Amino acid sequence: MLALPPPPPPPLSPQPQKETMSTPLQQIVISRQPMNQHTPAPYTANPETRKVTKQQTLLRQPRRTNPMVWCCAIICLIFSLLLIFFGIATLIIFLVIKPKTPLFDIPGVSLSSIYFDSPENFNGDFTFLANFSNPNRKIDVRFEYVYIELYFSDRLIGTQTLPPFTQRQRESRLETVHLISSLVSLPSKLGLELRRQVQINKVAYDIRGTFRVRANLGLIHFSYWLHGRCQLEMTGPPTGVLVTRSCRTKR
Repeated sequence: MLALPPPPPPPLSPQPQKETMSTPLQQIVISRQPMNQHTPAPYTANPETRKVTKQQTLLRQPRRTNPMVWCCAIICLIFSLLLIFFGIATLIIFLVIKPKTPLFDIPGVSLSSIYFDSPENFNGDFTFLANFSNPNRKIDVRFEYVYIELYFSDRLIGTQTLPPFTQRQRESRLETVHLISSLVSLPSKLGLELRRQVQINKVAYDIRGTFRVRANLGLIHFSYWLHGRCQLEMTGPPTGVLVTRSCRTKR
């Protein structure tokens, strides 16, 4: 018997196609860049270009300084040099010449009257002789301001101002100072103390002076303040005279 041939293979069925999704027209598709993408390196200038730019900067013309700035600088320099010069000159004067302080003294007084209009109103008439002396041998002095005050137990009872005057080297000057106290109010305690001193013929006054002095040495001069103080003890009025005194002068 003859063998039958094998049956033919079945027909191949077509593979199912994947459905494609349609994208709406209004939707914008953004593609993501790969993560391993590197940022481009910044631009670096060529060394030769940098060198040329530097040379151009150096070759630029400098800006001219304003003449007013130069004038101010010169004036400040001259002023500084003058300050240094006068400072050195003053130091030389103090080290070489050694200026001395003028002296204030009271060699004589006259207490004419002390009376009271009321228990607290005091009146008085007092005159003293002021002696101003310049002990320097090479320096002239000028008293530009002279103000005298009269006190009784730290209570001001009279004032007087003297006109300016000049003193040469080793010169003394006597000035008469007249102080009148009129209706000066005194506390009752001080009024009783002053009456007691008049009765025992022993009155204590205090003179204080404030002076503005200028010392002259050729073209160089300098000014300073002086303070003089004298404690006086006198006999009672009407012929009160000086018994003892203690005077000192300081800057």
